[in-house]
Formats: sequence, structure tokens, C-alpha cells
Amino acid sequence: MAIASKASQEFVKIREIRDGIVILKDGGLRAILMASSINFALKSEDNQAAIISQFQNFLNSLDFSVEIIVQSRRFDIKPYIAILEERAKNQKNELLKLQTREYIGFVTKFTEGTNIMNKTFFIVVPYSPAIVQLSASGGGVAMKLKEGFGAKNTSPEKGPKGFEENRTQLEQRVSVVEQGLIRTGVRVAQLGTEEVVDVFYQLFNPGETEKTVQES
Repeated sequence: MAIASKASQEFVKIREIRDGIVILKDGGLRAILMASSINFALKSEDNQAAIISQFQNFLNSLDFSVEIIVQSRRFDIKPYIAILEERAKNQKNELLKLQTREYIGFVTKFTEGTNIMNKTFFIVVPYSPAIVQLSASGGGVAMKLKEGFGAKNTSPEKGPKGFEENRTQLEQRVSVVEQGLIRTGVRVAQLGTEEVVDVFYQLFNPGETEKTVQES
């Protein structure tokens, strides 16, 4: 018996991406921040202690959940090698041309034997609209706030007004996260629409991304 295959979009919980904000099918909103790294090992003991203390204060100050994602991809050295090849080709000094060729050989051999990874750090800040539900006993009203990925919202606010109100709440949370991380020495930047789309495209199509790099 043949089983109809479902489109991949049916398994993705994203409804749309608007103004850099991910809108889930259940009505929840997600903002994605890109964060810089800190070379912790090169810091003095006092600086390390200060960073740890500030990060602890940041986590303790949050009254909502956040998700920290580390994306690891093998570093593609081909574009860099191509630049070196072009420079070696145009180099007039024979000695410099020879040294460039030797350097290209060294880099190529080193990267073939070493798995060099490129890490990118993301922080996902969530906001889900409150759901007003009538209690089965006594007819009382209970406010239930559902957070996190996968939470089902049976009555999300729709329309431009609802989106703007929810985005305001989300942006307040983003501001709290940004200020907390800046105190630890981490630089953060919120992704725009095209950047968010690119992140999810690479996430769901890693093979296509690598193919594009090789063809270029």
C-alpha cells in the first residue's frame, strides 16, 4: 500500500517569519540572537570569576526560559585557498610566489588531518500569548501561560494588533537578555528576517549548503 509522503513544511512548527521574528503555528513568537564567544582560558582568574558571577546573575534574573544553541560546522578552507592561489598566480616576486605555494600546501595538509570546526552561538528568546481558559468547576477564569517549543496554544492572538502587542512583550525579554549578556562581555545582535531564514535553511538543508560551497 502506497503511503503519501508529507511535505517537510508539515513537520516544521514555523508558520512565518516576520520582521525577524519567528511565528510558530501555535501562535508563539521567537526572537533569535547571535552571540559572540569569549576566550575564557586566556582571562585572568579574577576576570574568570567576574564572568562566571555575571553569568550567574544573568540566569538568576530571568523569569522566563531561553534556549542556548551551539551550531558546529566543519570550517570550509576552500575559499581561503582560492584567494591564496590567486595571489600566488599574480605574484611577480618568485621568492614570495614560492613561499605562498608552500604556505598553501601547509594549510591544505594541516586541515586535511585536523577537523577544524566553526562554532556559532544563538540564544532563542520565546514569548507565548497568555491563554484565558474557563474553569470547568465554578466557572472561574484561569490564566495559563505556556512557554517553550512545542507548547500548544488553542487561541493565539491574530491580526496586526495582536502581533504588535506580543512583539512588544518579546522585545522586552530580548532587551533583558541583551543587557545581561553584555555585562558578561558577550556581544549580541538580533537576527533579521533574511538572517533567520538563512539559519533555518542551513539547519534543514546542510547538504545543499555544502554543495553550493563546493560548486562556487
